[in-house]
Amino acid sequence: MPIQPTTFLRYALLGDAMASAATGLLMAAGAGLLSVMLGLPGTLLQYAGLVLLPYAAFVAFIGTRPTVMRFAVWIVILANVLWSIESIVLLMTGWVSPTSLGYAFVIFQSAVVLAFAVLQFIGLQRYKALEAMA
Repeated sequence: MPIQPTTFLRYALLGDAMASAATGLLMAAGAGLLSVMLGLPGTLLQYAGLVLLPYAAFVAFIGTRPTVMRFAVWIVILANVLWSIESIVLLMTGWVSPTSLGYAFVIFQSAVVLAFAVLQFIGLQRYKALEAMA
C-alpha cells in the first residue's frame, strides 16, 4: 500500500542517500589511499563503495517520490541494520587488521547507518500515527 512520506521520513531517506553516495564515492575512488590509512583491504573498500552507489540512488529515488511503498522503506531500514551489523562483525572476526583509525571509521559509519535506520523507522511510525488520527 503506497504512503505519502512525512517530511521527517523524506529527510531521513534523503540524508541516508547523500551520506551513502558520499561515502561510496570516497571508498570507491580513494580505496588505495584509504587502505593505507585504515588498514582495511583496498578491494573491500572499493567493492563496498561500489555497492553503496546504486543503494544511494535507490534510496534517493524512494525519498523523492510523492508516494512510496511502505515495503520499500522497510527494505532500506533492513539494509541499514544489516550493514551496521556486518560492519561490527567484520571487526570482531579478525578477517581484517585495521589501524586505530580503521576501527574508528568502521564503528562510526556503522553507528551513522544504524541511526538512519532508526530515523527511518521513526518516520514510518509517525506516518502510522498520522494515519490513525485521520
